[in-house]
Amino acid sequence: MDPKQMELLRRIMETQFITVELNLFLDTHPSEERALQDFRAASRELHNLIATYEAAYGPLLNFGLGEPGMAPCWQWINDPWPWEINWRGKC
Repeated sequence: MDPKQMELLRRIMETQFITVELNLFLDTHPSEERALQDFRAASRELHNLIATYEAAYGPLLNFGLGEPGMAPCWQWINDPWPWEINWRGKC
């Protein structure tokens, strides 16, 4: 896998984790303005990261959230699948 692609996926996963954690915090602390600002910033960053990834490497989800009209063919089937990525660089 392309190192740039792997790094972008890692950044997407980290940002998804942050947004989920902030979302959970806001569920119990809805008036925390700082958490709400952080959530909004992380959500924007996540949206931008996903758009960057999909423009370069194809869709991350097959639920119609990408822009299939932009691709020359159906790209969801392209390798590697998430469980096929060797994150540790070892066999």
